[in-house]
Order: sequence, then C-alpha cells, then structure tokens
Amino acid sequence: MDLIPIGQAARQLRVRPSTLRYYDERGLVHPASRQGSRRLYGTGELRRLAFLRLAHQLGLPLDAAAMILDAPSAQWRQIVAQQVDEFDQLIARATGARELLKHTLQCPHDHPTRECSSLVATLDRLVEGTPFDQLASEHAGTG
Repeated sequence: MDLIPIGQAARQLRVRPSTLRYYDERGLVHPASRQGSRRLYGTGELRRLAFLRLAHQLGLPLDAAAMILDAPSAQWRQIVAQQVDEFDQLIARATGARELLKHTLQCPHDHPTRECSSLVATLDRLVEGTPFDQLASEHAGTG
C-alpha cells in the first residue's frame, strides 16, 4: 500500500484530521513519512489508528488502548482483564436496570412507585441500605 496523507487517512477511518494529529502528539502513532508538514500513513500506522478508533468506540480509555498497543504482554493483559471486569459490572447493572424498568412498564398500577408491592419492596430495600448493584444483579436474573 502506498503512503496516504492525513486527510485521506482521516476520511477512511471516519475521524477528523485533528484526531490523528492528537494521537501523533500523544505518541500513539507516528506517521510513516512526511512531505513537508503533511503527515503520511502506511498500513501499519493505519492499523494502529483503526485500533485506537475501535478502542474509543468500545469505551476503552486511551491509556488502556496505548497499553494494548505497546506495553509488555503481562501488563496490557492485566489492563484488559480489569476492563473486562468493569464491562461485566456495567452489563449487570444495565441488565438489572432494564428488568426493573420493564417490570415498571408492565405494572397495571397507575403509580408503581406507590402501588406495586414488588417495586415498593425494592425501594424499601434501597432505603434500608441495600446497595444498588446488589438489587440490580437480583433483577438481572428475573428476565
């Protein structure tokens, strides 16, 4: 593949050229070459940029993405494992919240927070100090 200028690389990756310049400034990617002040990217740089874009879309912190790209295997694997754990926790909370809201929508009462015995019991548990994550995980299993 021939080297391509920053504008073309940005279009292909669907990012702004300023994003590519920022990644360059952070040391996350280095243009393969320069023509005057224009940055030129080859296949390897485009793959790094594609990974950074993917990481961003997945919600990975830029520092974690940088570790995956360049840190020793044991170090980046630990970071990825921590990120997977965080996503698992987020998924559990979101699933529990979704199930609780679905229950609320299906409730025949006009005011479920006052009239639905199940929802009132859940709210009472929150008042008593039950952690939200615990309640969410309980509701996640009620699909």
